[in-house]
Amino acid sequence: MKRILIAYFSLKHHTEQMAKYVAEGVRIGGCDAEIIPISKLKNKKELQGYDGYIFGCPTYHKDMTENMKRFLFLAHDADLSNKAGGAFGSSTHSGEAPGYIFDTMEHALHMKMTSLGAFKLKEDEIEVNMTACQDYGKSISDLLA
Repeated sequence: MKRILIAYFSLKHHTEQMAKYVAEGVRIGGCDAEIIPISKLKNKKELQGYDGYIFGCPTYHKDMTENMKRFLFLAHDADLSNKAGGAFGSSTHSGEAPGYIFDTMEHALHMKMTSLGAFKLKEDEIEVNMTACQDYGKSISDLLA
C-alpha cells in the first residue's frame, strides 16, 4: 500500500483538524496516511520512505510560520523530487501560507503536485467543509494510482 505523510503545524488546532480530514481522504483513496506534527520530524531520514507528502500550516501575518520555513529546508535535504504532493492550511483572513508551501514543494523540491493547487479554509469553515478536505487528500492518493 502506498504511504503518504501529512506533516503540519497548528497553533489553535484548526490546521490539525484539517490534517485529520485530509488523512481520511487519503485513506478513502486507498493509501495509508500518517499524520505527524512538524515539530516531531527532526531529520531528513524521518521524511524518507513515503510515496507522497502533504504539508499544512496556518497563515500568520500573511505568511507561513517560521518553523514551517525551517521544515521546508529539511524537506529539501530529504530529496523528495518526483514525489506526489499537496499543501493546505487555515487562516482567519488572508490565507497565503498554503500557496507558498505549494509553490516551494513544486518549484524548489520538484514534487508532482496535485492539480487542485493549494487548499485553504477559513478557521470557521473547517467543520462544514470536511468533505472538501477529504477530497483534497483523495486527490493526492489519485496521483499514486
